[in-house]
Amino acid sequence: MKENILQESYGTLSQTINALSKAGYSHDFNLQEDCIICHAVQLTLSPDDFQIDKVYRFEGDADPEYQSILYAISSPKHGVKGTLVNGYGIYADEISSKMIEKLNPHTENHHTVVKANDATPQRPKGDRILDASQVEIHLPQYLHQLKSETAWVNSDRNSITVFKSDVMRIVLIGLKQNAELKPHRAPGIISVQVLEGDIEFTAQEQHTRLLPGQMIVLHENIIHQVRAMKESCFLLTVSMKSAPRP
Repeated sequence: MKENILQESYGTLSQTINALSKAGYSHDFNLQEDCIICHAVQLTLSPDDFQIDKVYRFEGDADPEYQSILYAISSPKHGVKGTLVNGYGIYADEISSKMIEKLNPHTENHHTVVKANDATPQRPKGDRILDASQVEIHLPQYLHQLKSETAWVNSDRNSITVFKSDVMRIVLIGLKQNAELKPHRAPGIISVQVLEGDIEFTAQEQHTRLLPGQMIVLHENIIHQVRAMKESCFLLTVSMKSAPRP
């Protein structure tokens, strides 16, 4: 029987899930600390029980918390195929190093690979360089873009990922007055650097006001939140823990 050849892109997240389902990836997997689970068939798969056939990344329209990663997963051992969404996004609860290694594999020449953002309805060009041996980031240009997009006009926030690798992400975030990033935790050390405005950063019951030119650093897995005291833009940098090499 001829294997299905998965395309590089099927469109949006929902379109990709539907296309993969038609290609036989019909099970819905959920992530646990050291395994994935399909509740429909009561099947639990350890990292050694499945393989990742394809990875699709989707950038959120307005908030870095909405960035999604879709995995096409198969298990020849159990004869099942399915998908896992948001297995290891910008914010995720702690999972085992073996699962991180499985879901976020390293390649020997990763630094030589050039990666661009996927096309989205909001940003259809899909040609912004996110990872390469050297990435130039022009912040005034991104600030202008952030405030000119529909997501900013029609909501209280917008964001643009300006760098994204396996171990680090840098996201430009804009929040209108009183907009919040709800309490969450990050899988690595983060820094928040204010470019414009005035934000309140809260962690461990400590409230810190940050103005342009100020920044704060927080260790991994500490619950924190951000509130814009007035219209603000800031850079969020997340430094992931790299998976141990075998």
